[in-house]
Amino acid sequence: MSIGLIALLDDIAALAKVAAASLDDIAGQAAKAGAKAAGVVIDDAAVTPRYVTGFSAARELPIIGKIALGSLKNKLLILLPAALILSLVAPQAITPLLMIGGLYLCYEGVEKVYGLVLPHAAHAHESALEATSLDAKSLEDEKVAGAIKTDFILSAEIMAITLAAVPSGSMFTQAVILAVVGLGITVLVYGGVALIVKADDLGLMLARVQAASPMGAFLRSIGKGLVTGMPYFLKVLGIVGTAAMIWVGGGIIVHGLEAYGIGGLAHLIHDAGEATAHAIPVLASVLRWIVEATGAGIVGIVAGLIAIPVAGYAVSPLWRYLKSLLPRRKEALANEKK
Repeated sequence: MSIGLIALLDDIAALAKVAAASLDDIAGQAAKAGAKAAGVVIDDAAVTPRYVTGFSAARELPIIGKIALGSLKNKLLILLPAALILSLVAPQAITPLLMIGGLYLCYEGVEKVYGLVLPHAAHAHESALEATSLDAKSLEDEKVAGAIKTDFILSAEIMAITLAAVPSGSMFTQAVILAVVGLGITVLVYGGVALIVKADDLGLMLARVQAASPMGAFLRSIGKGLVTGMPYFLKVLGIVGTAAMIWVGGGIIVHGLEAYGIGGLAHLIHDAGEATAHAIPVLASVLRWIVEATGAGIVGIVAGLIAIPVAGYAVSPLWRYLKSLLPRRKEALANEKK
């Protein structure tokens, strides 16, 4: 019996080592995949703060909490199983779906610019899409819904990059890695966003420190700097967020076209980045990224400009027509039951 017990303990120890190695492997793969998605993560963090602009300080964290919860649902309940199923049964469908998402990002970003350049025309466009209520609760719900829709596209890109970076293996391992990356990125992004939007409150608290010591004076100066600088920082971040939507969406479209053999745009943007990097080798990586992001942004602007009239004159009327059919269908079913 003692020998059997020792053998059993050896088996348990061996299984524990295998499990630990598997966990280490999953953690390592999740870290690598998350790093590859870092660009989209930064864009996600830049986009989100603009959705709490204009609300009272008391509503900022609850709004971020709602968006973060919606983001988790996007990643874990919709995108994770969808990514695994599509990669298994219809991998060819992933690229066109991502391209549609990229087009939506371009539309959203360019629509914001359109609203700044031609506010009256933009208002007419929004009115044509759907009438919006202006009371505080519906405005908040509208902002949250818009943020979650945008997050869905960015999250889809994150999950696709993650899945592509994971070596082929068991579906369980892939699911765990996708879940770890999705959860970690959500906490990172929305934790960071919460810190950004509440930094002015922290600054106000520090500015009110009463201590007469050098440390007290230092804290007060930090607080005053935060209070003064955060509104400007949030404005800049809002601009970066809008630009991020456009260049990420444009980049998705460019790479999607390349996947279908239409690689002219991708090669042109890549060659322009390489030429700039070679011309100024001191800042090669930075300049390459700027040029390539600018190229993707130009594609995104063109795509967004095309999408705005299409949404206003084709998609919206079609959507309204389909919604009008629903009551008729319900009425017809009710009459049949009678």
